[in-house]
Amino acid sequence: MSAQQTFLRDAMRRLNMTRDSFAERIGVRRRALDTWLLPEDSSEYRTMPSIVEKFVGEILGREAPSGESTQSAHKSLAERIGVSGKPHLLSVDQFSRDSLEDLFHVADIMQPIARRQKISRVLEGAVLGNLFFEASTRTRVSFGAAFCRLGGSVCDTTGFTFSSMAKGESIYDTSRVMSGYVDALVVRHPEQGSVAEFARATNIPVINGGDGPGEHPSQAILDLYTIGREFSRLGKLVDGAHVAMVGDLRYGRTVHSLIKLLALYRGLKFTLIAPPSLEMPAYILDQVSQHGHVIEQSHSLADLKGADVVYATRIQKERFADEAIEGYTPDFQINEALIDKYCDSRTIIMHPLPRDSRPGANDLSTDLNNDPRLAIFRQTDNGIPVRMAIFAILMGVDKQVQHSMRDAAWRAPSHIGPDDASFDGLD
Repeated sequence: MSAQQTFLRDAMRRLNMTRDSFAERIGVRRRALDTWLLPEDSSEYRTMPSIVEKFVGEILGREAPSGESTQSAHKSLAERIGVSGKPHLLSVDQFSRDSLEDLFHVADIMQPIARRQKISRVLEGAVLGNLFFEASTRTRVSFGAAFCRLGGSVCDTTGFTFSSMAKGESIYDTSRVMSGYVDALVVRHPEQGSVAEFARATNIPVINGGDGPGEHPSQAILDLYTIGREFSRLGKLVDGAHVAMVGDLRYGRTVHSLIKLLALYRGLKFTLIAPPSLEMPAYILDQVSQHGHVIEQSHSLADLKGADVVYATRIQKERFADEAIEGYTPDFQINEALIDKYCDSRTIIMHPLPRDSRPGANDLSTDLNNDPRLAIFRQTDNGIPVRMAIFAILMGVDKQVQHSMRDAAWRAPSHIGPDDASFDGLD
């Protein structure tokens, strides 16, 4: 993403405007705005006139909403989202809407690095410790790749059985020892609240990669970032959106974090569809309802009707003891026939992955793989710039990234997957 694209996308986001309304506000044709937002290597790309850039800057200075105090505006983003003065990311509760939008701006800057067009070495010499006491592929590799793309290196450990904690070592001791070896920690642990214990024992950045049925903050951030980008393409706003969450809402930590982030926006409708035994926890519903959003709970997939976003989740079997799972049958599946029946061509379909792709599974069906409404791979791709932004912010180099970039020496594919849609390209 070019500096021009980053500037314009950030302006639309801060002014909370669609492309159509933004073009009208700055007095240009929508077609002209579209050409300014294209990749620089596109044959239709045009440079935005300097007078327009100046005008947009003036509008932002006058009209961009800011809910944070003047005092907090002078703090770094790491200070504004930190925990007890430390640069940790443990919960989405650390964010205001303003600080979240500022993180998205940093993620926009990271896009050309994440998309193999530019290189930055702002974290050269830094070492990340990936401590995954639960099995993980996507999250662990995504964090590692994000750190490496900023010039750092990664030390991985996976599984509890072979760790020192299996020999009786405390979380405090493990955290303190590891902090002497590495410069940042990403921790995934099966017990809720355990990552916060790691953070209390150290001053280096600790990022919650998932704590049992608790939270998965970086996943929620990349999910909301994806929704924003998809809506920008479709001319929609997050404010006023209808979001349907489907599946295991009791143990699915991704939806716990995402619904709390979405609650920072205005006038949303949430349709929460789950079997009776897997409904969203009451304490999360209470927190979200305080923001004045509409919340409807359902056991029927027919209530997907009218949703702007359908967010499906898999059943979290690893969180169950001897509980029965009632009502969660193969009929409880998001597939193409269902989406065609209840949703329109502008609905976005998401899933945190992994999904159960086996025949008869009650998860997101593979018959949607070639449907342009399916955003799951755009969603995972967005995990890299978002996690790069998190590292850069918490380690204090977010202001250095844009000036540190140089061209990549290798040639990246125009599309990562052979079946990706035209808007999935590496722009």
